[in-house]
Amino acid sequence: MKDRMLLTLLHALPKKTISRWMGRFARSPVSKRFIPYYIKRFDINLSEIEKPWEEYESLMEFFVRRLKPGARPVDPSPDTVVSPVDGTISQLGTITRDTLIQAKGLDYQLEDLLGGDGERAKQFENGTFVTIYLSPRDYHRIHAPIKGRIQGLTYIPGTLFPVNTFGVRAVRGLFVRNERLITYLTSPELGTVAVIKVGATNVGSVKVTYDPEIVTNRPRQKQLEKKSYDPEPELEKGEEMGRFEFGSTVILLFEKGKIQWCRDWRPEDPVQMGQPIAKAASRI
Repeated sequence: MKDRMLLTLLHALPKKTISRWMGRFARSPVSKRFIPYYIKRFDINLSEIEKPWEEYESLMEFFVRRLKPGARPVDPSPDTVVSPVDGTISQLGTITRDTLIQAKGLDYQLEDLLGGDGERAKQFENGTFVTIYLSPRDYHRIHAPIKGRIQGLTYIPGTLFPVNTFGVRAVRGLFVRNERLITYLTSPELGTVAVIKVGATNVGSVKVTYDPEIVTNRPRQKQLEKKSYDPEPELEKGEEMGRFEFGSTVILLFEKGKIQWCRDWRPEDPVQMGQPIAKAASRI
């Protein structure tokens, strides 16, 4: 009954407008006074951030804080895939033909996740996926999981349901309803890897470092956008590729037979940016 009432309320709320308001407030100087509360509420580890919290001019600036050099060492092995973010594994496994798991008893379709791009969906059929949730406590910059070239980008407008435990459990098709920003990275050994950044309630926007023209959560934006690059930008493994302006989820897609997990990962396992999560199957 409680879940049903919360879900009804979520459907009724203007989630994108609220998220834009939240983003504007968090960028304003007055939001700085909320930083101490935020630190206490979410038990932020201040020892690893790049500067004292008092030097941040707004809550948003603190939220997208960088870390001290060396705080997240990146596994140097050329055959590993590293976590692109700090977070918690929500789900992972095989893409069964074109179906991924959202939560127990809930699944969704690969082509829907990729904005109806059937050609891309075929590329990842029977491949592998992992979903990583970023809580408000986590570091919210996104880094390249492999060394590779950026083949293209797709921005898929959508709504902004929460992606926390309640949202994943209660909102059917959550990840194909929320807005997404997808980066396609490619390398000779690991093939194409899709880095899907999923928007959520109170995510003012998602930014990517390699294309400052891309803006998410825009008023009246309804059209899917696809871009390719010439020349294709190249990212080193662990190089920053974007950030969430408030928390969300990243989904990684791998082609069939390209990777094997480094260990027996399970839902609820924590991961840190730079930590190896998989290896190229050709090296095993």
